Amino acid sequence: MFLHAFQSHVKQHFPFLTENTRLLATVSGGIDSIVLVHLCVATGLDIGIGHCNFKLRGEESDADALFVKELASKFEIPFHETSFDTYAYAKKHTLSTQMAARDLRYAWFKEVVASEAYDYILTAHHRNDSVETFLINATRGTGIEGLTGIPAVSGQVLRLLLPFSRKQIHQYATENTITWREDSSNASDAYVRNAMRHHVLPALEIIRPDATDRIEDTMTHLQQSVALLETYTKELKERYFYPLNSLTGPSAICLDISKLKQHPNPKEVLYVLYKDYGFTSWIDIYQLVEAQSGKQLFSGTHRLLKDRTSLQLYEHRKEERNKTTSFEILNSEGIFQGEYGKIEIKIQEEAIPTTPNQISVDREALHFPLIIRHWEAGDYFYPTGMEGKKKVNKYFKDEKLSLVAKENTWLLCDQKGIIWILGHRADRRYSAHEHTKKRLKITYSI
Repeated sequence: MFLHAFQSHVKQHFPFLTENTRLLATVSGGIDSIVLVHLCVATGLDIGIGHCNFKLRGEESDADALFVKELASKFEIPFHETSFDTYAYAKKHTLSTQMAARDLRYAWFKEVVASEAYDYILTAHHRNDSVETFLINATRGTGIEGLTGIPAVSGQVLRLLLPFSRKQIHQYATENTITWREDSSNASDAYVRNAMRHHVLPALEIIRPDATDRIEDTMTHLQQSVALLETYTKELKERYFYPLNSLTGPSAICLDISKLKQHPNPKEVLYVLYKDYGFTSWIDIYQLVEAQSGKQLFSGTHRLLKDRTSLQLYEHRKEERNKTTSFEILNSEGIFQGEYGKIEIKIQEEAIPTTPNQISVDREALHFPLIIRHWEAGDYFYPTGMEGKKKVNKYFKDEKLSLVAKENTWLLCDQKGIIWILGHRADRRYSAHEHTKKRLKITYSI
């Protein structure tokens, strides 16, 4: 009995669903989501219904919304609905209509979950959907994860129907005189999934009647392989990654290139190490290993930099970079904070040792206002402990600062020159000495 099989599956694989768990079922009006609602009600799950009208099929879309609303009323369960201008959204974000609809509905479902205190989102994906996803991804070219089908649990999203076939769902609906809405767009082969459903999978089943079962077996084996690979990937990260912590810039995750090259499969190691950071052009990453220092690649979330003998991975958040390029300090004492970090200036009676984050300067040598800014081409200073002057860029090179570290290093200047490369070397022209009448202690921290 299908209902009993569904209830047993929920009990065995979703034991965290209790009588106090609130579930938002995403219901289009089609047979899969309508049967899901009936099964949940019969099982005693506490559900509400969420429906999105994408305005893609005119009056047909409006009729779907009314049908789902009446179903919620019949079962006396909460009903939530919204509508979108899907075409406009797709055009604005350069997406296919299907991808636009997907983004819109999941964003809205999450909003409803948060505002109405639901615990999980239910979707009606079933066994055939997972097999179709396998075929679609196989023809697109994908990593092993793309061949594992649709997961039963993905964050707050639960898929209770995943073990059951379209045929089982249809049979249950027929036996229980359940009515549903037919989406006319499902008959079109314009969508890849529909073409797979109408032609590819039926052709495979002619050649091999148990094709769906065997594909499902393959996905299970691949899921096991992925689990094993995840364990090995964790070991690889522990073996090859090491942290780079900086006083003057963002932290990085580093990889020693010479150590990587000792592995018999360095390209494969690079793939598993960096695949979770949004990179997709693997040829470019492989070439980065042999590229000159300073070469870098970007994903939507991260930045990968070749720096001499290592690869350095940084979070890439352009929006966090303030457009302000310089800051003024008008007073000779106080605490000053900004994008650059924190600077504290106070009078110091006794001589103090100079460190990367602490210097002592002669107040009379300073020409206010002080300026905090990034370095510029042509900048030079007179480093303490050295003869003559030095270009800041040459200092960075000698100190082996990476491109990212340079970008995140600030200079403390007055109206005549550089007082201090913050977190690094000070300019000796401003240093306090034995004849200094008024010492200022300047400390810096991020």
